[in-house]
Amino acid sequence: MRRIYPDYAYSEAPRAGCWWDETCSAPDRATQQDDERSDVVIIGGGFTGLNAALHLAEAGVQATVLEAERVGFGASGRNGGFCCLGGGMLEDAALDQKFGRDARLAWRQAEMAAIQHVEGFIASRGIDVDRHSKGETQLAHRPRDFEEMHGQLEYYAENYGVTPRLIEKADLGTEGLNAGFEGALNVPLGFGLNPRKYVTALAEAAEKAGATIYHRSPATSVARTGGAFEITTPTGRMRAEKVIIATNGYSSEDLPSWLAARYMPTQSSVIVTRPLSEAELTAQGWTSRQACYDSRRLLHYFRLMPDNRMLFGVRGGLLSTPSSEARALRRARADFERMFPAWRHVETPYSWSGMVCIARNRMPFVGEVPEQKGMFAGLCYHGNGVAMGSYSGALLAELVQEKAPSRPYPRPMSAPLARFELGRFRRAVMPFAYAGFALSDR
Repeated sequence: MRRIYPDYAYSEAPRAGCWWDETCSAPDRATQQDDERSDVVIIGGGFTGLNAALHLAEAGVQATVLEAERVGFGASGRNGGFCCLGGGMLEDAALDQKFGRDARLAWRQAEMAAIQHVEGFIASRGIDVDRHSKGETQLAHRPRDFEEMHGQLEYYAENYGVTPRLIEKADLGTEGLNAGFEGALNVPLGFGLNPRKYVTALAEAAEKAGATIYHRSPATSVARTGGAFEITTPTGRMRAEKVIIATNGYSSEDLPSWLAARYMPTQSSVIVTRPLSEAELTAQGWTSRQACYDSRRLLHYFRLMPDNRMLFGVRGGLLSTPSSEARALRRARADFERMFPAWRHVETPYSWSGMVCIARNRMPFVGEVPEQKGMFAGLCYHGNGVAMGSYSGALLAELVQEKAPSRPYPRPMSAPLARFELGRFRRAVMPFAYAGFALSDR
């Protein structure tokens, strides 16, 4: 594998302090051995790969998941647990110009369908994922941001058919949202969950349906030979008619080579407090269980979880070394204390980082890899992979079977990924991008 970050980024170290690992046990699994066959081989055991495996297995298709580490090791087991709208970054005007209004509306319907997809899985199987929050709340960190929120009411009505609720600055305290913001917008779509409980349940459901999941079985090469794909692992080989690449921010430049420079992993860092007492919650004036984020370009995302722990996330470091990791987590802690000054004494014993994935054309890709018949991929969810990554896996299961999708599959999702400038050195643009975002946040 040829990845663009140092090995440290893909090691155990950045996730060593992950709170989710304390909340849910997960079974170990065997490694792939010797020569085997499968109808479909799925590379990556996260939300996308496991949803694909589940839906393929339920359709009677033999599906095998090759996971380089273990289920939930990557972003699917260490994210902030926001199941919400998102997946792409193009605004309406850009979508209309490139794809047309109908395609834009179809994309917005897919965003909602993605939330419903996760919700349906959880509800139909009675899975406890520590669900909370009635939709998602954006908080304005400047007065002009709140003014702009007034103009977003029509946007949500047209695209999603819902009416958000504006919360004036004077009312934030009574809503339990006291952290120095200038107002808020509550969108009644989405919820918070425990991602480890969700991804663990997905894996169990896929196996019960007949899928095979291997741990510690990275795909080291994929080649088409004799009308089928041959996928090698350190201890064996798989042959399959179809292949799904579901590695997102943990992808490799050469699996397949088409992916080179077409995705950008970026880091996000999270800290989690000990349980807060009622007195501490009252002192800050934050008692809301809403999943929240602020209006900054370099945004913060945070939520008070059912056990009264506060989860607080920020954009991570631009490098991936022990020292850069420590700097990113110190910055997260400093931002946390500025936003919640009454909790400066509160310990944050859990902290970790992971990678989200963005695209040059700022939209996810779900479909057949160009000029690689029988190979499919789903990636680049722009930090919203709980819903969109899950949904993309279900879509891929239908596409692999050459079925017309039964769920929205708009053109913005099937447009091939564009290449980033600078190729393997594309991360060099990120300091300039972050500096620009920081200036725009003032």
